[in-house]
Amino acid sequence: ANSLATIPQHTPPALLVSQTSSQHHQTMTSITQSETNYASGHWQKKSMGSEAANVIPNIADQRGYHDEEETMVTWRGNLVAEKEAKALRHVFDDLQDHFGLQQPDPHVKFNARLAHPGQGHFWHSYLDFTYNIKGEHCKLAYIGMDICLDLTPKLIYKCGRPMLNDYGTSWVYVYLPEPTMDKIKLYVKSGTGFDVSDEATIYDPNRNMTAIKAKLNNQAGQPKTSFWVAKENAPGGNTSFSRIGSVQEVQSDTSQKRIHRGVGIFSVSMEVEGTPNFKPSSHSGEVANLVFTLVSVRTWGITDCIAPIVHAPMM
Repeated sequence: ANSLATIPQHTPPALLVSQTSSQHHQTMTSITQSETNYASGHWQKKSMGSEAANVIPNIADQRGYHDEEETMVTWRGNLVAEKEAKALRHVFDDLQDHFGLQQPDPHVKFNARLAHPGQGHFWHSYLDFTYNIKGEHCKLAYIGMDICLDLTPKLIYKCGRPMLNDYGTSWVYVYLPEPTMDKIKLYVKSGTGFDVSDEATIYDPNRNMTAIKAKLNNQAGQPKTSFWVAKENAPGGNTSFSRIGSVQEVQSDTSQKRIHRGVGIFSVSMEVEGTPNFKPSSHSGEVANLVFTLVSVRTWGITDCIAPIVHAPMM
């Protein structure tokens, strides 16, 4: 029940996926139009008057991405620095430089600045991402990946014990091919010097797939993880997306408890073991644990071609 099937790649609308859960080899089949419909139109685009603003956490100010002299512009109701807005459009609107099997190597560098919180045995850092956009280097707090988002029902209790508490509210599983995860690890290694542990991932060797336990934005005062669906018959044949609510709202609807395929946009943090008086170094053999927070999803539709995790895997 814990096996994962191969993730569809970012090739809309004739997206290719593999296989039945009884097979270990890949058998490529196309998703039919009926599989991509969202509950026969049950979900409609909401009024964006109040939702356009603050659709992502305000991380830039916290990390000092811009100074007082930089020109400020508006992106989706958020006042941000001009270069940051360029990166936001690049990643969120144009879905460029994201990680996936059929994607070219992203033009992005990973950066980290480890700090110790004052207690405990780990040093922490948010990852920053510097995108090379037509020769201009723009810093952002987010990366995109081809994923499948699992909103299927889970076994909450087993033998009277809680198993997957708060699923769909504070965290979810996302599935991606192992080569995509390996590419992310290479970028972390190149940018920070640290190898990445497998502690936060579940690997299915039969299908070369990885499941990540991703956090959801659910804090008071922060926008919840946004959920966008592809529009049909977009002008000029270009794909565009409509926001229909949050992942939490979609997951609460019985008709939407499915696996949704598309691009997930994440903030990422890392932690490395070390004492307050000893800053860890990649040369000392320490490895980094990554923590993914899903902040937004751009979905092409739903698929029944993936076997989801239904209860807490045996570790």
